[in-house]
Amino acid sequence: MFLERFYPDNEAGSIDSIDFQGLYRSGMRAVIFDIDNTLVPHGAPADPHAIAFFQGLRAMGFKTMLLSNNKEPRVKSFAQDVGSPYLFRAGKPKAAGYRRAMEEMGSSPADTVFVGDQLFTDIWGAKKAGIVTYLVRPIHPREEIQIVLKRRLEAIVLFFYHRSRK
Repeated sequence: MFLERFYPDNEAGSIDSIDFQGLYRSGMRAVIFDIDNTLVPHGAPADPHAIAFFQGLRAMGFKTMLLSNNKEPRVKSFAQDVGSPYLFRAGKPKAAGYRRAMEEMGSSPADTVFVGDQLFTDIWGAKKAGIVTYLVRPIHPREEIQIVLKRRLEAIVLFFYHRSRK
């Protein structure tokens, strides 16, 4: 089915409801994250929760990478605050940015997880790169108009995704 290319491998309410310890035990060693509305509200700086979250991932042994279509000033400041490498203007949903992120972390699709909030950029791109995906609910409803319009289309895809999992 055409829509299946957009289906996430997993869903989570937020980054906090993903069992990263279980993922590490299962052999995962690297996590690629979208930033806006995945880790913090759109455009927000890294908050104490995000900083502690990344410290916890590193303490478990994970390598992390931020992958964003945003401009460098936005991505760089967030990355510095959480202590993670980053790629900006990543060209999601093209697979190249995901592959470059894995190359820089020394990981492969077999031991890398992607976490993001959008089906048509985040999830689709990660799936094209062969990475296990986690779709999280957007943190905040305030979004740019083009994202608001995509959310309506995402709702249709998610309807069929949820129906297929019954």
